[in-house]
Amino acid sequence: QVQLEDTGGGLVQPGGSLRLSCAASGRIFSVYGVGWFRQAPGKGREFVTLIKWSDGTTYYVDSVKGRFTIARDIAKNTVYLQMNNLKPDDTAVYYCATGPITSAQTILPRNWGQGTQVTVSS
Repeated sequence: QVQLEDTGGGLVQPGGSLRLSCAASGRIFSVYGVGWFRQAPGKGREFVTLIKWSDGTTYYVDSVKGRFTIARDIAKNTVYLQMNNLKPDDTAVYYCATGPITSAQTILPRNWGQGTQVTVSS
């Protein structure tokens, strides 16, 4: 059973940057993806991005393309999400997740992190 710890959230002004980390304890299956979902107040949880553990292939939802970058450190069993040019609409609780990659290029979560709050406000 993989346990995920996601950290790095905070309060940032519009246009600012944050880096989230997702540290995994236990083995991540090579065919799995590791990525992030987010849930804004009053809304459902939505997929944001994933990285395929085996070869580093990445996928992003259109609203974050060009602003967010996901990367992995295999030696540290950790995934990072660099978020630049943040907008108020990016405000949400961000959850790390791992699981099989679906045909829709998202993750079917098997494990979740506890979530980290990102607030973008002036």
